Amino acid sequence: MRILVVGAGASGGYFGGRLLQAGRDVTFLVRPGRAAHLAERGLRIKSPDGETVLRPRLITAVDGHYDIVLLAVKSYSLEVALTGAAPAAGPRTVVIPLLNGIRHIESLVRRFGMDRAWGGVCMIHATLDEDGDVAQMSGLHRLAFGPLDGGDDERLPAVSEALIGAGFDSRASHTIVQELWDKWVLLATLGAATTLLRGSIGAINKAPGGREFLHALAAETSGVAAAAGHPIQGKAAAMLEATIATTEPATSSMYRDLVQGLPVEGDAIVGDMVLEAAKHEVSVPLLSAAHTGLAVYSANL
Repeated sequence: MRILVVGAGASGGYFGGRLLQAGRDVTFLVRPGRAAHLAERGLRIKSPDGETVLRPRLITAVDGHYDIVLLAVKSYSLEVALTGAAPAAGPRTVVIPLLNGIRHIESLVRRFGMDRAWGGVCMIHATLDEDGDVAQMSGLHRLAFGPLDGGDDERLPAVSEALIGAGFDSRASHTIVQELWDKWVLLATLGAATTLLRGSIGAINKAPGGREFLHALAAETSGVAAAAGHPIQGKAAAMLEATIATTEPATSSMYRDLVQGLPVEGDAIVGDMVLEAAKHEVSVPLLSAAHTGLAVYSANL
């Protein structure tokens, strides 16, 4: 299957790169500047297991239809990416977003329709380093994908064959919307905590009142999910609890972007959670404070 990866940042570069390394037919749609950088240096993935240098096929404008489109951009770049990627979507194309939050699903359905817009959840600790290379900071590299209605789409076996067995943990999901909520709650908790208090989860836990703060914040985000009909349970709840209990210097990607003076996904991750809370009349004072702080930061960029 022909796979188009839109974006070659930390997530797109990693998952697209591993697919390419595994012999899949992968093309990257990137901006001219990123294309020039990758053409000169190669797509480099630096992981705990070593460094991989790949020479991917790069385009700056869509050159035809693809079977799978992986959208791997920041939320604030989504509309531009959708416009650029739209010509790649044929009648049977599957569009899988690897974005944070959940607002992008509505945009995908509006652009491509329920038949072509699927859900996708990626979990990875990675960033672009000072050389523009993908730096994987831990062994976490998970991908889940599936139709939004949870049904047995006839394309699912072929899509699964293309995306599974490429050097990272990958699986099809019949509960992808719930998994989107699971990830959103985790990211909103981590993002709000680390950006509001300007420190890692470990540092917050070691500070006076830090543990109580983290549990109160997790209760807010979990409460919003429950009110919206997507309670966080089982492994997702255990992962949230373990993450906020760590004494290690764990941070969020939003915090790492903030301390570097870069744009952040404050609206899509924290702001949208505040809006969702208002819809269900759930009180979220800590989330609201974090949202205000992120808005002030973004206004000063």
